[in-house]
Amino acid sequence: MNARTFGMLTFLTSVAITSTAFGQKSYPMLMSLSPVASQTGQSSEHTLEARYSMFGATQVLVSGEGVSGEVVTPMTVGADGKEPALTQIKLKFTVAADAVPGVRDFRIIGPTGPSTVGQLVITSNPVVTETPKNDSQELAQAIELPVTVCGAIEKAEDVDFFRFSVTQPMSLIFHCRGMRLQDKIHDLQAHLDPIISVRDAKTGSTLAAADNNFAADPLLTHAFEPGEYLLEVRDVRYQGNKYWNYAIEVSDRPFVSQVYPPVVTRGQSAQLRMVGSQVPADFEVGYLAPSEMSACTIDVTLPMPSGPSNPVPLAITELPVLAESDGDNQTGKTAQAISVPVVVSGRIESEGDIDCYAFDAKKGDRLCIEVLARRNQSGLDSIVRILNDQNKALTENDDGRLWGKRDIQDSIIENWTAPADGRYTLEIRDVHLRGGAEYVYSIEFKRAEPDFEVFLDTDKTWLTPGSCSPIFVRAIRKNGFDGEIQLHVDGLPAGVKAHCGRILSGKSIDGCIVLEADPGAAPVAANLTVSGTAIVLPADAEVQGTPKTTPSANPDAPAIAGGPSEQVTQVTLRRIAQPMQEIYMPGGGRNHWPVKMHTVAVGLPSDIRDVKLSTYEVNLKPGESTRIDVELERSEGFDKNVTLDVLFQHLSSKFADTLPPGVTIDAKGSQTLLTGSNNKGAIVLKAAKDAAVVEKQQCCVMANVSINFVMKATYSSRPILVSVQKAE
Repeated sequence: MNARTFGMLTFLTSVAITSTAFGQKSYPMLMSLSPVASQTGQSSEHTLEARYSMFGATQVLVSGEGVSGEVVTPMTVGADGKEPALTQIKLKFTVAADAVPGVRDFRIIGPTGPSTVGQLVITSNPVVTETPKNDSQELAQAIELPVTVCGAIEKAEDVDFFRFSVTQPMSLIFHCRGMRLQDKIHDLQAHLDPIISVRDAKTGSTLAAADNNFAADPLLTHAFEPGEYLLEVRDVRYQGNKYWNYAIEVSDRPFVSQVYPPVVTRGQSAQLRMVGSQVPADFEVGYLAPSEMSACTIDVTLPMPSGPSNPVPLAITELPVLAESDGDNQTGKTAQAISVPVVVSGRIESEGDIDCYAFDAKKGDRLCIEVLARRNQSGLDSIVRILNDQNKALTENDDGRLWGKRDIQDSIIENWTAPADGRYTLEIRDVHLRGGAEYVYSIEFKRAEPDFEVFLDTDKTWLTPGSCSPIFVRAIRKNGFDGEIQLHVDGLPAGVKAHCGRILSGKSIDGCIVLEADPGAAPVAANLTVSGTAIVLPADAEVQGTPKTTPSANPDAPAIAGGPSEQVTQVTLRRIAQPMQEIYMPGGGRNHWPVKMHTVAVGLPSDIRDVKLSTYEVNLKPGESTRIDVELERSEGFDKNVTLDVLFQHLSSKFADTLPPGVTIDAKGSQTLLTGSNNKGAIVLKAAKDAAVVEKQQCCVMANVSINFVMKATYSSRPILVSVQKAE
């Protein structure tokens, strides 16, 4: 199992924490871990800080294999019988000697369910934490190499210095993680932009510096003569924040940033050439890709003369891989010929280099092109174009988009249609016309078959005994796919059941799963896998009145025919959903970041015990309205405002709308703001006059309690099945 794979964990035994008073509850929002790194083969204690209390935390979940965590801080009620507000606790991580280095996601579990995600760096170096006073060259903290230095740029104009000695000529590599460790922090609106420098300890003169290599994080390589030196780290803007942690790995071991080719067909072998710092010239190793693995990116550790390499990303594909030829391919006339489908592996070898690939297409052919480069640590910021035989650009793309709103620096062209029979050229270059050994890429080039992706909003589900909570699933429809998507859950813990809904066909993109905890459910946690399945028709197929085949995935569906043999079979696609953690953006916006696990946990009774409805089946005729009375069961003493909703939304943005098309909330007729101790409200659903017929679309009524301006604690009713009947 690779470093990006997560599985179920064995959890610590939960302890019962009795709450003596009720107020507004929030899950912990993890802000920083100090030190942020842990060494292989060692156990170490770390300080975890969070917004909102971590009192009662009993479990630690860590992605991947070989790393376990536990809560060290005693969870003791005070002498006055009240729970302390613990925003800082101690954790202990134990790392196996053979654990793969790299970054792991982790979270804690407690009476308020799962926390947000934190990150832990696993390193093979000894770990040193900065001392309180190392802010000048004179007070530089002494370190011994190799080492992983952990610290924080905790205040404005903070500059950290570390002193080290070199006894013989050698080259050292300084790999800094800072900004990348903050991408998943729930409530940190400004991130560290680190710059590292090496100085002569005697004169203070700067010998080398590095700023942006992996996003804003630097990688510095420098050849040293024997002597005393200083490592300096600061924010490039001289800003600071106590949560701006960093980890700098310092050693003379080679650092591999990419391999070439960067992609291998599953079940096939390839010679991988290392690209990076202090890598032996033309060094390569053989690699056999797992045959059972579907298309994905994994981290691999490869053998080198100096020992195992650092983890390096490698793409696994189900398509054939074609390497860029050695000859001139910079123009349409000299373009390398390719045929669809294929994954091309190449490299922009030098400044101004342009790679061209020629392909034939017939009028109406629909094609998809996706570059994988920057996402896997390549230096390439790609731009791609499709040219006709007159060298005229027909389409181009610089930055693609994933999961709806997240832009990436890799290019994506989806569902491009050839305007005529002929030969076309696919052109790729760096947007700034840079190049070099580290500018590797792969281009997936295939026909535009109907497809979809699904992602989750969010990455955690908090349940209490007898309560419900929703998981919203959003689909990205691709290449004309407009079918229905059925949702599924695997990995539910004991005492929790799932009501799995669907994403309707047509233009609908949202569905929900409602999780329900048994009234007697004990505290428990598990990582879930959510997926969507759909019947997908080949792009050139047409539904026929007389079935010619019977697809096993859906026996009631008509068969389809297409192509010369008219024996095309429907295909059932299963797509695993990507969990997304919500992020508090500057100005009060809400965004997402992909994480490695969606966790459901049953905690203790909270502010809202139950959300009860007057009906759980709604049947509407076009033009009709229906009132759903809502009653909350509040905990004693909880009198905060609660907002009722069926849509998952923030400000003017809708993040999930599971209602059937044409069905909306009648805001004037609804009572959605419940103030003080009021526990009764109403939702009025209205069907438009042209609303389409739908049977039993699963929705739910949410009771939202604001935690801050963006985040909410969301409690849910049991599922509502909404139907729209045929107009009379």
